[in-house]
Amino acid sequence: MAGNKQAGSDGELEVVALVLCPNCGKKLMILPPNYPLYDVQCTGCSFRAQVKTNQSKPKSEIFGAGWQIMDKVLKSGFLTPPLFVNFKWSDSTGLNQEIRFYPFIPKMNLKKYQLPPTAK
Repeated sequence: MAGNKQAGSDGELEVVALVLCPNCGKKLMILPPNYPLYDVQCTGCSFRAQVKTNQSKPKSEIFGAGWQIMDKVLKSGFLTPPLFVNFKWSDSTGLNQEIRFYPFIPKMNLKKYQLPPTAK
């Protein structure tokens, strides 16, 4: 678990270093640890987003923590937050990275993932 937390923190730093605000073009900054729902915000406007880092090739399903807060947000009628996904992987060509931005994720594309009882 500590490895995932470190990868997530490193991924947030990479997004802040490599991506400008999609709204106004200014720099992004990291929000304090345990800030609910968002990981980064713009230094110039009110834009905020989540960041998920996956140490794999780009894929169609992204796992993340914090379903309880997301469920409350959705039940309150708010939209899902914008999402940056930082994919990092290595293959025969070397180290690869792709950062994708999803400005809107429909509620129908979200689902709670329950770990099986045999999971560690």
